[in-house]
Order: sequence, then C-alpha cells, then structure tokens
Amino acid sequence: MKRIALQYLTAWNNNKRRKPLIVCGARQVGKTYLVKDIFAETYYRNNYIYIDCKVEDEIRAFCSETANAGKIIEYISLNKGKQINEKTLLIFDEVQECPNIISSLKYFCQDYRQIPVIATGSMVRIKLQRESHKRGSKDNDKFLFPVGKINQITVYPMTFDEFLMNENEMLYDTVKNAYDSKQPLNSRIHELAMEQVYRYLLIGGMPEAAEAYIDNKSLLESREILKTLYDNYLYDMELYQASQESVLRSRALFQNIYKELSKESKNFSPGLIKEKSKTRDFATSIQWLVMAHVINQSFGLKEHITMPLMPDNDSTFRLFLGDIGMFSYQSGINAASFISSERENTLSGIFFENFVANELIAKGHKLFYWRGKAYAELEFVVESDNKLYPIDVKKNRGTLGSLEKFAHHNKFECAIKVSKNNYGYDPEQKLLTIPFYFIPFAADDLAAGTMEI
Repeated sequence: MKRIALQYLTAWNNNKRRKPLIVCGARQVGKTYLVKDIFAETYYRNNYIYIDCKVEDEIRAFCSETANAGKIIEYISLNKGKQINEKTLLIFDEVQECPNIISSLKYFCQDYRQIPVIATGSMVRIKLQRESHKRGSKDNDKFLFPVGKINQITVYPMTFDEFLMNENEMLYDTVKNAYDSKQPLNSRIHELAMEQVYRYLLIGGMPEAAEAYIDNKSLLESREILKTLYDNYLYDMELYQASQESVLRSRALFQNIYKELSKESKNFSPGLIKEKSKTRDFATSIQWLVMAHVINQSFGLKEHITMPLMPDNDSTFRLFLGDIGMFSYQSGINAASFISSERENTLSGIFFENFVANELIAKGHKLFYWRGKAYAELEFVVESDNKLYPIDVKKNRGTLGSLEKFAHHNKFECAIKVSKNNYGYDPEQKLLTIPFYFIPFAADDLAAGTMEI
C-alpha cells in the first residue's frame, strides 16, 4: 500500500547531510512495511541488510555489548556475509529490544555518516529510559540517547487521504484537485467521498485492517482484525509497564476513552474510571500512552488566547484514541451504523472529533481546544504562521454561537468549520466550511503555513 511517509524517507535519503534515521510510532502502524518493503525495495533492492532485533539473538547480544559503530559494521558484515558500504542500507527493526543500538547511532553519525542507517521500533522502552536518564537514574551508564546525532520521523495509522489514495485513487485525485482549486465537489461526487469517510470512521487507519477492506471489501474481516489489534494493545501494556498496578491503570484508561469523551464536558475525569481517584493517579499511564502514540492529548486554552499556544491548566485536558477504527470498536456501536441510512442520527459528534484530532496529530499539530463561558466551545485551535485558526467540528450543520463568543476575545485569521457540508467560504464571518474529506489537506497546509482561503 502507498504511504505518504515515503516522501519523508526519500527526502532523507537524498539529503547529503542526512544522519541515522529513527522511525518510531505505535505498534502495528506499518513502520517495518514502510521501511523494508516499500523504501528499501525501491531504493536499495538487493543491497540492504535487515536485522530484526527480536529474533536475531547473536546480533542483538553483540550490539548490547558495544556502541562502537565500526565493530558493529564489521560483525554484521561477517554475520551476513555481505560487505557494508555507502551503498548498503542498514535497517535495525524492533530496536526497543536493544536500546544500545540507539546509543551507537551517535558513532554511526560521527564516523560512518556515508552509510545509510534506519532504526525502527515502538520506542516506548527507549523513551522511558531516556526520561530515566534525564532524572538521574542509576542506570545512566546503560543508555545514552544520541541527541543531535539523528533524524527522526513518526509513523501514524493511515490518515484518511492515505486510505482514500489506496481505496480509490481516482476519487482521491478528484478530491485533492477540488481542494487545491478551492471548489466544491459535484453533489454526487461529494456523497461518494462522504461514503468513504464513514467507512474510514469504521475501519480506521491500522494498515492490516485497512488492507483487508481495500483488498477484499470485507468489513467483517476488517473488524475481526481490529479486535485482535485492540486486544494486542492491551496485552502490550504488560510488556512495558513497571508494576502490575500501572498495567491495570493504563488498561483501564485506554478502555475508557470513548466513555470519557461521551460526557458533556469531554474533559478527562479520573473518577469515571475509578471512584475517588485523582488525575495524578493516572499521570504515569497518560504519559506512557501518549509516548507510545496510543492516545493523543488535547489541552484546554484560556478564554483569551496568547501565542505561542500554551495549555491553560495541565489538569484540564481531553484524550483521544490514536486510531479512529479502534475508537469505533471501543464504542461498541453496531458496525452497520456507519453504512446505514440512519447513521446521521446514530453516530455522535465525538466520532468526528476523534477523527479530526488524529488527522491533525498525524500532520504535525499539537492539540488544543477552547472553552468559553456558557458552554461555548471550539473543538480545536491551531496556530499557523503566527495566526490563529479555530476549528469547529460539526456532525451536522450546527450553529456558530461558539465562534461568535470566541471572536469577542480573540483575533483570528479564519475559522474552519469541518462538517459533512460541501466546500464554501463566507468572507463576512471569515468562515471556511470544508467537508470531512478535506481535513487532511487543510491540516497539511496549516502545518506548512501555506493555508489559503
């Protein structure tokens, strides 16, 4: 399947000043497939060495004992019977099983920069060890993160534009051209694109689940895969947590994201998970799940916003699941709701909010929301090129009362309403209406500071 992240790998490969690259992200989001099956096969066919640190015990044991890049290159060359030079791509997969490889990237950068090196993994253990190092752990000598000596990208579940690109490339091209030309789609094509949005809300962006639908058009098979992935995520928490208590808290937190967002306020409420508990009781679990890219955290902003955007209060926040398919599965809603004629009445707005949150995160944005007085609320606020863009997510048409209240306190470049409605712009209200299928492209423009109305 096509992944947009290939563009970043290609740009890295062509950069004369490239450093060893770390590709991180949650479990099962397609990191290995992207690096090995797409990138390596395209640019280094028959001239790359792939090392799975989980199963290649001898190489893992050797690399655990030294960070000397020269020794590692010599050992791998002899082990694999293949000379390593500047035309050889070295791939270290599942590096969380051998953090010392990450330490060695400093010396690959200093002494063997001409050799392309990519390390991939879920990175949770590595990030936790980095945090321990910062706090002065007794194990400092065991792990040194190569600050300033690496390039890094994060791979997320497939965004909607990636899903559409693989599911119906002609429709993708039509949607992208309409966005670029700032024109609404023909009403019939608009409905086709919205149908794909609803399917994506059900299937999500985990590559295995998405591929099952794209290849076989089987929603049932896709949902079965999602169930397995969901259960695997719960199991993984036992692999990385320090105590059984933290495992139970992390699992409970993960399993209750839909319930938390279903409340009227949508703000994280620890008492909803465990009676009389405090936010601080879940602080470590939240930190772990965010670092693992399993959940995304959105912070509240003051009524009057200042830039750069900063949280109003660290204890006031919302949590979203990192994949909308898993969110839909967790909700327990009947899968038929996403493809039935009654879906407008069945699906709540939080499905669309979680969808938009993930699109923003995958395109490089931090998440913030705004809540004023008298229940005025805007689901997201984005800062781009030193300008504010409030984002209102509406399942249906909705009112603009919150935007009017926001405007009393804040200047903004343009408000963006994301809904099922077709494209349109109201210059008097400075209101840009975009359909859900445009949000990945708008998020790209906002991240690049190239947003045009």
